Amino acid sequence: MVADGLDRSFGQDSAGECDPVAAGRSGVTVMTPHMKFGIAGVVIGLILFLISPWLALAVIGLAIAIPGVAYAMLDSNQKARLKRIRGRRQIGR
Repeated sequence: MVADGLDRSFGQDSAGECDPVAAGRSGVTVMTPHMKFGIAGVVIGLILFLISPWLALAVIGLAIAIPGVAYAMLDSNQKARLKRIRGRRQIGR
């Protein structure tokens, strides 16, 4: 689409940002950053399983253990505050 002399794909504004509404009409899928991280994690996991299954299991174990240990290290006031914040859905926005 050439409106102002610049060749841009459909669904992008002048700053190059993707417009989800226009992109949806053209069939272009807009991926969120969380989706990109998830796909990258799966690819890295598959590569690790090919290289060393034990290393892959260690990485998965650490990915589960580190947040669990960090939560266990909080005192009761910090845990209560975290639960209040989660209840208001302020974490993860």
